[in-house]
Amino acid sequence: MTVRTRLSLSQARRIALAAQGFGEARPDAPSARHVKRTLERSKLFQIDSVNVLVRAHYMPLFSRIGAYERGLLDHVAYHPKKRSAFEFWGHEASLIHLDLHPLFRWRMARASRGESIYGGLAKFGRENHAFIEEVRREIEQSGPIGAGELSGGGKGRGSWWGWSDGKRALEWLFWAGEVTTATRRGFERIYDLPERVLPEMVLNTPTPREDEAQRRLLSLSIQALGIASERCMRDYFRLEVADAKARIPELVEAGELLPVTVDGWTGPVYLDPNARLPRRIAAEALLSPFDPIVWERTRTERLFDFHYRIEIYTPAEKRQFGYYCLPFLLGETIVARIDLKADRASGRLLVHSIHPEANAKPDEIAPALAAELRRMAGWLGLTDIVVPKAWRTRLGN
Repeated sequence: MTVRTRLSLSQARRIALAAQGFGEARPDAPSARHVKRTLERSKLFQIDSVNVLVRAHYMPLFSRIGAYERGLLDHVAYHPKKRSAFEFWGHEASLIHLDLHPLFRWRMARASRGESIYGGLAKFGRENHAFIEEVRREIEQSGPIGAGELSGGGKGRGSWWGWSDGKRALEWLFWAGEVTTATRRGFERIYDLPERVLPEMVLNTPTPREDEAQRRLLSLSIQALGIASERCMRDYFRLEVADAKARIPELVEAGELLPVTVDGWTGPVYLDPNARLPRRIAAEALLSPFDPIVWERTRTERLFDFHYRIEIYTPAEKRQFGYYCLPFLLGETIVARIDLKADRASGRLLVHSIHPEANAKPDEIAPALAAELRRMAGWLGLTDIVVPKAWRTRLGN
């Protein structure tokens, strides 16, 4: 791309979407190569326990490459000898590209000192050194192991998501990098020592200094975002404010970040020097609430004029759009919100509601949305799609 110092909002949108893979056509037959390439581009997929439709880490791939075999991602994430990812706290709990492991060791070291870790877990770590070491030794002797298989630790209680002391110890060790995820059983994390899970080549890679690792993570963030504010860059890997503020000027000086202005935006904005600016984006994609395109909600508003909040934790009578609403991206615009549920028992994809954006015309949205819903139903192994009555004719249902 020819270096520009001023961009229109449309150009910024196209840069952002292209950086996340929406500037390319979906493959006819998505393969392991497409899965790995998408992970390399996004750097990580957020993991979340909500399973109303499908687990969060599977959705970004579907949005970008279409109806792939979900086992391909499981293979990339958890194959004993051929994995290309590891689990850690990147953007919340995440599947992260394996090559990035050394860049998170400073965060692991901070966690082991009780820093950069959830407050309650840090307190638990400070007060339970001996117990945590017992849990680590049990994993060393008996791993891989789930929290429920620990010989001690007690049963879950009503706080901390019902975590037992054993689960807390495991999570402290996980944050500190002393254990990692060997695999998952259903959605349960199964823990083991890193040296029995991760390739020697990764474990033997030298650990960079904190400042070096943070610069690299911010550089990877702008590659994944294309164009971003400081807040958006640090949000990608959840860097702390002070760390990001110290590193960003260094990246600007090194030419890895280009300060630009975007029409209608305030504050500093930075561009990836190697960002692509396609002439058009031809996306037709349902986006998970945990998709990198909509992670940072202020960015979503600035890029798409789309005010987005997930309403899972909103009481039913106060919800405006629905429990699990997915933005629908058409071209370079988010044109609607679709409240979806996979009713696996009946084999139906339930479309509870469709809310077009103010400037979007339902009849123009409908053909692409119908195709994407059919694609999603097939991908999830569902045989029927149930849509709101007002949309049945438009969607051919």
